[in-house]
Amino acid sequence: MKKFLLLALLLAPTALFAHDADDSVVKWHQIVGVITAPNVDNPVAGVSAGTLPWSVRSGSAHVNLATGEARFDVDGLVLIGGNASGTTGPITGVTGTLVCNPGTNGQTILNTAEVRLTPHGDADFRGEISGIPAPCANPLFLIRIGPSFPVAGAVGRWLATGAVRTIGD
Repeated sequence: MKKFLLLALLLAPTALFAHDADDSVVKWHQIVGVITAPNVDNPVAGVSAGTLPWSVRSGSAHVNLATGEARFDVDGLVLIGGNASGTTGPITGVTGTLVCNPGTNGQTILNTAEVRLTPHGDADFRGEISGIPAPCANPLFLIRIGPSFPVAGAVGRWLATGAVRTIGD
């Protein structure tokens, strides 16, 4: 019995730290397209929305705030309405964006590297986001037009956002 108690006391701090590490993992179980009327901005954390509504078939995102490990996938990210409805239009690359402390003086906007958006609206990223501040309160996740897009005013507009967020286990 004494050995069991001693082992439990020795492992308790390890279990506590493991739980704290879990609290740094943020997941968005859905990705949803921007819902806006044509040419009406719907900004999130000061980031302008795409100028048309977008739809997403499925997607998710995951960020470890302690290590910077990040991943996202989006399937079927396409325009809704206009002459390019049901397609990605001219968008061929997207970035994932983590927004920490949105709407505060400590707001930080951090991007992943750009990844290819297929003609069917699919994109996958596996990598790292550097410079995540502590704390990163109320984290948001956006899918944005990548920097390779040739129209400067459109680069960085958000097309989709993470939804159904969980933090920890």
